[in-house]
Amino acid sequence: MEAIDFGPFLLSFKLAALTTLILFIVALPVSWWLSQTACRCKPFVEAVTSLPIVLPPSVLGFYILYALSYNSPLGAFFEQTFGIKLVFNFTGLVIASVFYSFPFMVQPLQSGFEALNKNMLEASYISGKGRAETLLRVALPNIKPALMTALIVTFAHTVGEFGVVLMVGGSIPGETKVASVAIYEMVEVMDYTTAHIYSAIMVALSFVVLLGVYLFNQRQNRRIGVA
Repeated sequence: MEAIDFGPFLLSFKLAALTTLILFIVALPVSWWLSQTACRCKPFVEAVTSLPIVLPPSVLGFYILYALSYNSPLGAFFEQTFGIKLVFNFTGLVIASVFYSFPFMVQPLQSGFEALNKNMLEASYISGKGRAETLLRVALPNIKPALMTALIVTFAHTVGEFGVVLMVGGSIPGETKVASVAIYEMVEVMDYTTAHIYSAIMVALSFVVLLGVYLFNQRQNRRIGVA
């Protein structure tokens, strides 16, 4: 184990933590709106937010890579105005991960909000609370299982990303070389021993994360049943 470089794991965790934080801020109002609206455009918005689930990572990665590259208006603007390159660096990884993991944050939160007792929300509005206050002080504290699922699954999904992060970030040690990319490179050079160790760590972490989600939800369901 002394020869194992844990840098890619630390980079993966840093990427996952930052992505999860950004997605929580961005996805919270989106999931709340989707759960409450009767707008005809709702199916369209839901389809757009769910695209990363069904699209091949190579397809999504290609379009994100093009959108962030210097050849695109967005990439050219950031590089010319701020001197920031959005591809093959950690910033590009974060942006790509936000797009790729977006539905894994939105869908659990939306399901949690839709399962809330509508009378509770109506009582909040009647008492004078606005939509934002109702969301933060009434709805959010009452969907803890869904919230925990959204946060943990988003984090775990980001840690396990491969195709999108490889296309957008490449494999720069200490900058974009996350754990999944490191495993791929070890297999390419036939370093199967190290690949086994890295893969075993990823399997163990994934199992612990999922087990934590199910145990937490089980406890919450028991408390609701007792109440």
